[in-house]
Amino acid sequence: MWDLARRVLRPLASRKVRVALATVLSAYAAEVGLGIGEELVLTILGVGAALILGIAHEDAAARLREARR
Repeated sequence: MWDLARRVLRPLASRKVRVALATVLSAYAAEVGLGIGEELVLTILGVGAALILGIAHEDAAARLREARR
C-alpha cells in the first residue's frame, strides 16, 4: 500500500510536474465555467510552458556543470 502511494506521489517532487499540473488544472477550471476568461487561460498556459522550459534549461545547465567537474 505504501509502495503504491510513493509511486503515485513521487512525480510531485518534480517542479516541472507541479507547474504542469497547476497549468492543466487552471485550464480545466475555465472549461468547467469558474468565470476564467479565455485570455487568462492562455496567459496561464503560456506562463506554465515558459516555466517548464526555464526549469528544463536550468536542470540541463546544472547537469553540464556537474559533467565538467
